[in-house]
Amino acid sequence: MTADSLTKALDAAEAHCLERGEKLTPVRKRVLELVLEADGPVKAYDLLEALKPGPGSAKPPTVYRALDFLMTAGLVHKVEALNAFVGCSHAHDEGGAELFICSTCGAVEERHGAPLPMNAPEGFMIQRSVVEHFGQCANCRPA
Repeated sequence: MTADSLTKALDAAEAHCLERGEKLTPVRKRVLELVLEADGPVKAYDLLEALKPGPGSAKPPTVYRALDFLMTAGLVHKVEALNAFVGCSHAHDEGGAELFICSTCGAVEERHGAPLPMNAPEGFMIQRSVVEHFGQCANCRPA
């Protein structure tokens, strides 16, 4: 991600949070920045390590709270199978996402508009849905 696109993404995230009546605190913003800068899915403890510049640095609950906020705001997705996080290509509050995970290189690509399950139990309200597909990306797939 270029510096310009990172700045635009962070500005959009801040505006999205304001629209929701919430605040993108400095810690939340830095965690989002680290996720967006990562080349692929990033684990919480890698984020924690990146936030440790010296004494009084972030503790695990701080990172997990920031990630929970960012997931709820639709700014990051948790790749459940990898126990890692990726930035969302665009902020959204509801609906689903499909994550395509390359089992060779580990790249994760996101697509929106996943249909909501038609077989949910009666009265069950889906708040968030993520479908994970595993395979090989175009770069890794044998010709």
